[in-house]
Amino acid sequence: MKKPKLLWLQSITCNGNAHSFFNHPDFFSILSHFELIHHPFIDTAHDLEEVLALSVECDILVLEGSFQEEGFLKKGIEVSKVIEHYANESKHIVTTGTCATFGGMFKQANPEKISGFAFDGEEKSKRYERYRSKLISLPGCPIHPKWLSFVLLMLAKKKKIVLDSMHRPQELYGITVHTGCTRNEYFEWKVDTKRFGLKEGCLFYEQGCQGPYTRGSCNKILWNDISSKTMAGTPCFGCTEPTFPQVAMFKTKTNMGIPAKMPLGVSKRAYLTLTGVAKSIKIKRFSEKLVDYDS
Repeated sequence: MKKPKLLWLQSITCNGNAHSFFNHPDFFSILSHFELIHHPFIDTAHDLEEVLALSVECDILVLEGSFQEEGFLKKGIEVSKVIEHYANESKHIVTTGTCATFGGMFKQANPEKISGFAFDGEEKSKRYERYRSKLISLPGCPIHPKWLSFVLLMLAKKKKIVLDSMHRPQELYGITVHTGCTRNEYFEWKVDTKRFGLKEGCLFYEQGCQGPYTRGSCNKILWNDISSKTMAGTPCFGCTEPTFPQVAMFKTKTNMGIPAKMPLGVSKRAYLTLTGVAKSIKIKRFSEKLVDYDS
């Protein structure tokens, strides 16, 4: 059976998503399902000069990095023109990482000119309508390698990928980072921690954790099959969301002591009711260390 042709193109990027994908334990096995036309870090049949000359073909276009209409050049050629050429030629476009999807970190340098490929933050870009039928969004800073492998293998096997309104696979982004978090009991009973790196306590109210309103499977599909940020005692920064990066990452904005933003799908009335009940009850277990290293 003929393998689909895969082309990996980079725009304004830190290379984080490419490096993340290299850490996949089955990296070479996954690539064996494709004819790899070009990747910036791997010896492939076609070099960058051929890609820039628009002389190669691709079925699946993987985009990494923020999009800039004019002024970002490689070997004197506008990268945006190269990307749009292969976007027109491809059957599928996978925006890999938050920069390629929404603009991400690099958008902060020039918000008026830098965006994602099909989205500009929460808004659709002028390219959206042209490419919506072939678009798959994989935000993350960086992406989890298994998110990309899921999408690529589904495409290779011609399986349907169910997408949300921002073209994110629902299998990966249909839940929040809060789902599966080992600190859920602390969140439910409003037991907060004021320090990083501890096993105990919720990071939402005191440390700015955005897990309750960030779509992603970080606590279900673990990093290195071992852990996640919240498991390690660091708050979620909401890196899969179109609003990333936030200005104050380690601070939860509050109004009169109430979080300004409610957990996804939860009304303020419901949150305050549950919070009031939870704080009126003291559970001894939640005030104790999970592991007492001093004993």
